[in-house]
Amino acid sequence: MEKQIIECVPNFSEGRDMSVIKQITDVIEAVEGVKLLDVDPGRDTNRTVVTFVGGPDAVCEAAFRAVRKASEVIDMSKHHGAHPRMGATDVCPFIPVAGITMGETAEYARKTAKRIGDELGIPVYCYENAAYEEKRRNLANCRAGEYEGLEKKLADPGWKPDFGPAKLNIRAGATAVGARDFLVAFNVNLNTTSTRRANAVAFDVREKGRTITNERGEKISVPGTLKSVKAIGWFIEEYGIAQISMNLTNISVTPVHVAFDEVCRRADARGLRVTGSELVGLIPLKAILDAGKYFLAKQQRSAGVSDHELIKIAVRSMGLDEIHPFKPEEKIIEYVMADKVKGRLTDMDLKAFMDETASESPAPGGGSVSAYMGALGAALGTMVANLSSHKKGWDERWKEFSDWAEKGKAVQNRLLELVDEDTDAFNRILEAYRLPKNDDAEKKVRHEAVQEATKNAIMVPFTVMETAFSAFPLIREMVEKGNPSSATDAAVGALAVRACIRGAYLNVRINSVSLEDASFVKEIISKGAAIEAQASAEEASVIDMIDAEISKQRK
Repeated sequence: MEKQIIECVPNFSEGRDMSVIKQITDVIEAVEGVKLLDVDPGRDTNRTVVTFVGGPDAVCEAAFRAVRKASEVIDMSKHHGAHPRMGATDVCPFIPVAGITMGETAEYARKTAKRIGDELGIPVYCYENAAYEEKRRNLANCRAGEYEGLEKKLADPGWKPDFGPAKLNIRAGATAVGARDFLVAFNVNLNTTSTRRANAVAFDVREKGRTITNERGEKISVPGTLKSVKAIGWFIEEYGIAQISMNLTNISVTPVHVAFDEVCRRADARGLRVTGSELVGLIPLKAILDAGKYFLAKQQRSAGVSDHELIKIAVRSMGLDEIHPFKPEEKIIEYVMADKVKGRLTDMDLKAFMDETASESPAPGGGSVSAYMGALGAALGTMVANLSSHKKGWDERWKEFSDWAEKGKAVQNRLLELVDEDTDAFNRILEAYRLPKNDDAEKKVRHEAVQEATKNAIMVPFTVMETAFSAFPLIREMVEKGNPSSATDAAVGALAVRACIRGAYLNVRINSVSLEDASFVKEIISKGAAIEAQASAEEASVIDMIDAEISKQRK
């Protein structure tokens, strides 16, 4: 299951006194599960933009604490700056990054907005995708009149805040809380020093386009080719080149790779060449992986390859490392967030994993090894799909096999995650048993913790079973229709997946012995038995097919 990540980019009405800003960022960083990515103060605007990411609940907590601290350390009655503003925390947008929908993100934004209004007494307007009414979708409407006009605005029934009191909070002002799409700052490099020519390309592609005068002397707007894109051309003296500087305001509408290719086409039409590009700030992993898949598809190559390979293809195809080295661990949000957990099995090499398994430590055990066997089995099916997509004479079938390879990759990646999840489940049981039991209350808490951990230790291997079984359609397809010279590799995959399922089922059964929820145990054992029986039949069918093929070749 993909980890849920959202980004929050609150704007605070202080850009000159960094001791004030540090008080705010300190409370953000104090929340477990949140990572502070950027602090960008502006002296003239007297405003600081802060960026942090994490799981939804952690980000909501950090946002609330930041708004509370800002209301304590910033006095809007004394604030002056060039940027429009109406509150100590002027805006607080939430942005879906991974594993979460815009609708879900909007609900988290509204939940935070309600808490700000209820607990801090700050008027809150919900905007963009979190808005409750159409006129409030536009942030400019919510902020119209700014802080100085806020008292009058709050007295208007049509502008009653969504949360909080309809009266002026003199010190904190009002706050707009919203949910919006991820914005990517993306610059494309040209082989020219001409700002005018770069601007011409920018006007070709940006959604706003350009204004021209027709034959009747009327000014008309001609839109550009890319939706949700703002762009301008400029010359960067440091690099000695002109760039198309773009803000991609909705990468689900216009992804990075689409913007890049369109700039290439429009530049070429004007006699210019694109030499590379650069990302300013961070980008979600999915956006880079989608770019890698896009450029592989243009080559009619399988996209069912590792994330590392997809990232490499995306970087090379768009020249993302022309100006500066592109370091995924510094540019991709999920990688920036990732905390290296000491002792994770999936970070070990093959020998280290084997040695750890063989050691006197009880984990990793059969459950983790079963999940890894399943991952290897799915990987063998994926390998045959990738080989088949690139087989000479099968060029017209590349997409068919690429689709299968992507399915296999998803299965193997999930099973790889379950390698560590199984060991974590075992460790949770040990932790539950270590809880104190000095009196009846403690005994009750300990007993409930043991039962909950045990149920989790049943569900993890059961998930392994379900996930591994989903690899059989891929394996069967590759044995029947894949590259004949690699059919036995797919068959070995079937053996590994079958062993994985049988091993995981043993863990389901043994862990069920100590669970008191009899109805749950009965149901899960029954479901597991059905999966194991089906897996046995699938394995036998695949082996029969491969035996028949080998016998045929002998003749």
